[in-house]
Amino acid sequence: MRDSSATQSTALRLGAWIALGSNLGDRAATIGAAIDAIGALPGVRVIARSSLHETEPVGGPTAQGRYLNGALAVELDSPWTRLVPIDAAQRLLERLLDIERALGRVRDPSERNAPRTIDLDLLLMERRGGDDDGGAPQPILLNEPGLQLPHPRLHERPFVLAPLAEIAPDLRHPKLGRTIRELLGDLR
Repeated sequence: MRDSSATQSTALRLGAWIALGSNLGDRAATIGAAIDAIGALPGVRVIARSSLHETEPVGGPTAQGRYLNGALAVELDSPWTRLVPIDAAQRLLERLLDIERALGRVRDPSERNAPRTIDLDLLLMERRGGDDDGGAPQPILLNEPGLQLPHPRLHERPFVLAPLAEIAPDLRHPKLGRTIRELLGDLR
C-alpha cells in the first residue's frame, strides 16, 4: 500500500501568476468576475489574491480613466499537468483571453494600451513537484509568438509588481534572479 502523503508530495502541479487590470465600467466588479471565472476553470485553484491598487494609465490614448490593478496566484492540477508546459501555458493564456472577451474586452490591434474592461496577463509559471527534479519549483521559460514567460515587461511595471509583491514577495524572476520585492524596490 502506498503512502498517500508521499504521493501528494511528488504530484506534479503548475503554479501561475496573473496580473489583472481594468479602467472601464465597474472596475472592481469586473476584476472580481474575472477572478471567479479563473477559479472556475477545471483544475485551477486560486491560492492568493492581492488587494486592488489604483494607478494612472501608462501609454495609450490620453484622458483615459485610472486603472485598478491586482495580482492572482493559481495552482493548476490535472488536466493541466498532463500537458507539456508550453501547451499548458498556451491553453491557460487562451482561457484568460476567453475570459477577457466574455467580460467585454475588445482588442484593437491599431490602438495599443487602449482603455479596457479587463486585462489579464500571464506573468510567470512554474512546474512544481514530480520525481525528476526532487520537487523543487522549476520556472517555465517561453519565447513563443504571443506568449513570453516571464512576461517581458514584468520588471518594468510598478502597477504589476506592487500587487504581485503582496502575494509573492520572494518569488524570483527566473531570468533576472531577483525577487519581486527587490524588483519593486528597484523601481521606487
